[in-house]
Amino acid sequence: MPRSQTIRYPNAAPQRMTVIRADRAGGPDVLITDTVPIPEPGPRELLVEIWAAGVNRPDVLQREGRYPPPAGSTDIFGLEVMGRVVRVGSRTRRFRMGDQVMALLVGGGYAEYVSVPECQCLPVPKALTGIEAAALPETLFTVWFNLIQRAHLQSGEWILIHGGGGAIGTMAVTLSAVMGCHVVTTTGNASKAIRLRSIGAHEAIVYAQEAFWTVLQHESAVHGGFDVILDMVGGSYFQKNLELLAPDGRLVQIAFRQGSSLQVDLAPFLYKRLSFMGSTLRAQKPVAKARIARSIERHVFPWIEAGRLRPVMDSVFPLDEAWRAHARIDDPEHFGKVMLVTKVGEDHGFHPVLLATHGS
Repeated sequence: MPRSQTIRYPNAAPQRMTVIRADRAGGPDVLITDTVPIPEPGPRELLVEIWAAGVNRPDVLQREGRYPPPAGSTDIFGLEVMGRVVRVGSRTRRFRMGDQVMALLVGGGYAEYVSVPECQCLPVPKALTGIEAAALPETLFTVWFNLIQRAHLQSGEWILIHGGGGAIGTMAVTLSAVMGCHVVTTTGNASKAIRLRSIGAHEAIVYAQEAFWTVLQHESAVHGGFDVILDMVGGSYFQKNLELLAPDGRLVQIAFRQGSSLQVDLAPFLYKRLSFMGSTLRAQKPVAKARIARSIERHVFPWIEAGRLRPVMDSVFPLDEAWRAHARIDDPEHFGKVMLVTKVGEDHGFHPVLLATHGS
């Protein structure tokens, strides 16, 4: 197939696109709509016409000035999208113009177009809607890389997932359950606890209403400790997590909402042979992300196509109302993924709706 070609538009191909960026650090109100030139894909990149994009906790941290984009990357928000390939680079091999893909980004997803390395793109599974496909890359790549490729979570093991109601938490609960693990999670209210049990958690503990560490200690004592703990809190949780881990247990840290500076007793690492690991996905090189993508396609796609794994959806907003999406993700009542859709996405039937209101 000839390379470096472009989709034929009825009129002249658009030259500029709508994007969302921040004019300062702060709350949802700092997000502004801007127009910029449409990017030119490199030799190994695809230009994707974005139909839907995910809103994630790292976007919030970037908005607040606490998670700047890697050097040399765009300041446009957005780490995951779904859309249509409208141009291919001269050295791309897999995808053709017109293909629908979902993609993991280093940034640039709150926009109408994005250039992305082909190796970070995946085909859209037939079992998913386009919005669901856009909701997968950031959370699924993060969970798969940390729990499976690094912590080597196995079927039959006990896993504790702190903060199960968010995008990462719901994906971690669902994936762990599909794998046949015994899943215990913490969450903020009884309604979320019920929903977490419905997607595979054996136990969901409400940290706002219970002496949850006592409950967790009991759960841990009953089965000899947790094999894996996934934590996004840090701070005072760190030492208590060590106490809850089984011998040869693995603590996986992917964020520090309570802070990363603390004083701890490291003795449990010795006498229980514990492992501690942490990571961020955004700054990793495309080749590393490509390895994760291929592993997901090989091992996770069969579960998706069989209807056993799909993202939990909360709400969908128009791109130019990204500030409302950020207000929603800041709301502790949100459960699962918050999404954005572009005008093209709306043309393809992606309707903005607060799904949580309808119990979806």
